Amino acid sequence: MLGFFSIFAFATCGGYSGAVSFRVSCRGQSNTTVTAPFAYPFRLNHAAFAPSLTNLCNNTWPTDVYLVGDFSSSAQFFVTVAVFAFLYSMAALALYLGYLHLYRGAGGKLPLVDFLATVAFSFLWLVSSSAWAKALTDVKTSTMAPLPNCQSPAVTCFPVGVTPMGSLNVSVVFGFLNLVLWAGSSWFVYKETNFHRPTPPPPATAPTAVPAAM
Repeated sequence: MLGFFSIFAFATCGGYSGAVSFRVSCRGQSNTTVTAPFAYPFRLNHAAFAPSLTNLCNNTWPTDVYLVGDFSSSAQFFVTVAVFAFLYSMAALALYLGYLHLYRGAGGKLPLVDFLATVAFSFLWLVSSSAWAKALTDVKTSTMAPLPNCQSPAVTCFPVGVTPMGSLNVSVVFGFLNLVLWAGSSWFVYKETNFHRPTPPPPATAPTAVPAAM
């Protein structure tokens, strides 16, 4: 189950692509629709509007116009955590199914490592999901911002629309859902460690009877 939800987390975030469009109206010229495509990892400051605004409205825009912001660090961190969580959950599942006797017979070392890794992934899900949720809010703010230098009535810019970001909202939900699942799993892994189930002491040996002196 952990691997299943990890797949959904990185697929809904890493597989997104969209665009923001405006219809530019200049006095004495026909309307032109300009579009800035963007996608994961959301380096919006590399997303330029096309066709170039420098050719419109008597050089109202002397240079190309880009979206604002670089949110790649939060997005890539989130996807990286999801990918490694998926790989670890698959490796742990293979260990449980095929080598459970080794898992429980390693003197408590493997359960301890498993517990620490599960707790670590719970923390990483918390941090990465929170960071990505904040970054997604900033992505929405950036893509909904008006075009600069649109001064009516000489130049008017009408927002045409932004590609829906429903899948990105879902990725945040899956991120926090993974946090809950991994935190819950840590309890079950903890029960396999020696902290919860101490190693029983060795059986006491019966005292050797000493023959009575004659």
